[in-house]
Amino acid sequence: MTDTIKSADYVAWLNGLKSRIQSAHLSAARSINREMILLYWDIGHGIVEKQAELGWGDSVIERLASDLSKVFPSLRGFSQQNIWRMKQLYSIYSSPEFLSQVVRELEQGSTGQEIIAELPAIQSAPKNVSQAVRELVAAVPWGHHANVLARIKNHAERLYYLRATVKFGWTRNVLMNQVKAGAYERSLAEGKSHNFPAALPEHLVEQAEEVLKSSYNFEFLGISREVKERELEGQLIGKLQDFILELGYGFCFVGRQYRMVLGSKEYFIDLLFYHRFLKSLVAFELKVGAFKPEYAGKMDFYLNLLNEKERAADDNPSIGIILCAEKDNLEVEFALKSKTNPIGVAEYQVQSTLPRELKGKLPTSEQLSEALHLPIKEKRGR
Repeated sequence: MTDTIKSADYVAWLNGLKSRIQSAHLSAARSINREMILLYWDIGHGIVEKQAELGWGDSVIERLASDLSKVFPSLRGFSQQNIWRMKQLYSIYSSPEFLSQVVRELEQGSTGQEIIAELPAIQSAPKNVSQAVRELVAAVPWGHHANVLARIKNHAERLYYLRATVKFGWTRNVLMNQVKAGAYERSLAEGKSHNFPAALPEHLVEQAEEVLKSSYNFEFLGISREVKERELEGQLIGKLQDFILELGYGFCFVGRQYRMVLGSKEYFIDLLFYHRFLKSLVAFELKVGAFKPEYAGKMDFYLNLLNEKERAADDNPSIGIILCAEKDNLEVEFALKSKTNPIGVAEYQVQSTLPRELKGKLPTSEQLSEALHLPIKEKRGR
């Protein structure tokens, strides 16, 4: 029998198999995680139930940890600390306070509604919220839960991070980075500035709004002085991983100063990304000063070029995001009114900012030095 295997055919078949195997492994891992979290939930439930019915004290946790470790010496999940977490997991997420938070958001048509929608087996009705929450909790890995339970006390904030982890597939490191950067607090901040409802198909508007933040935190750059736009761009590329973590899950870097040609002229986009879930090219323009209306016109032009020359046949419309040091929402609104392409405008910060009520009330470094009788360092350039 003649060997008729063609290299191209085999490679295509092999790539298909690799994709299928990876998908099966991921599906199996998710299934295992779900069963483990549901087991932990039930153990926590059992502890709470027995303590209420039989008056057992907290010593039952220490005893249970010891007994289970003897029976299952090769399993690491039954330490005393872990079993405390199991009780905490059940107590918090089945509490009337947490369920009331979900119901409130369900009634407001926000996060609660989306939680139910993301779980097809659960009907959109408040009476099923308890089961929906249990399923949501089961979709999040145990390591994520340990971090959320330990660091976050607010029910609304816990709900936000659980849902975001499930929706965007955040790893534990990404989750902790988002917590540290105050993603929840920023989600409650001043409304986002964009024209997405007018420029995108209805089914994409909500997804695009999820991608855009009202503000971006660039403190990881360690900038303590005024910089030019190209320098800011260079520093972001130098810390690309941190930048992508700040942008959010799903962004894939395409290029810096991305070149496009129209006729005899060249045009360059500061930073170009592709978003895997939106299936859209996302262009970023960096501005070190305040937003100006002409920035919207330039971005609109760039998006026309991207859609004409770079967008794939099955891609959704390209999206533009203008990052500025500050913006006036009314000015942004009027600047975007006539634009046909989807454009968002967001602020960024490179240093921690004081609350408004404290500005001007704290001593300067010179005043502190004088009060402590320390020598004041001369400023450079003098």
